[in-house]
Amino acid sequence: MTILYFVRHAHSVYNSNELRRPLSNKGAMDSISVCELLKNERVDHIISSPYRRAVETVETLSIYLKKEIVIEESLRERTLSEEPVEDFNYAVEQVWKNVHFSWEGGESNIQAQLRGVQAILHILNKYEGERVVVSTHGNIMVLMMNYFDSTYGFDFWKQLDMPDIYKLTFEGEKMTDVEHIWTRQ
Repeated sequence: MTILYFVRHAHSVYNSNELRRPLSNKGAMDSISVCELLKNERVDHIISSPYRRAVETVETLSIYLKKEIVIEESLRERTLSEEPVEDFNYAVEQVWKNVHFSWEGGESNIQAQLRGVQAILHILNKYEGERVVVSTHGNIMVLMMNYFDSTYGFDFWKQLDMPDIYKLTFEGEKMTDVEHIWTRQ
């Protein structure tokens, strides 16, 4: 069994620089709660999206466990559009309605899912039998979960917290169990 802890990043301060957007004060406090929830899970590795908010969400855990955060470019959030969208929820809903649709300069669900799943399959093979924290983003996280179980979709994405944690159990490349382990603070 391989265990992946999917961690959706904590609340961040919005700005247009996706890569460098930091956690908010609430997000920083919640990152401590993420550490408290995961510190006794016998985590072997911590892997993160390159986005600052994802890294900062697991930084306290990394320090506590004395484990390096390995950056995985493919865990970055899906590119929704080249330019900011007027109605974010509407824009996301449209890409979930048609998995091949993309906004100009953005990724379709199929494109983003393929990118994310390739990273997860690599992690499952490289760290077989281990416990790995995967710090990422809401949309790409649900797209990756959806690949293994189609019941995870747009409605599931809408109810996610910031942060949120799901414990996924795999036998080889087959997801056998999903447990929600975040408690709203």
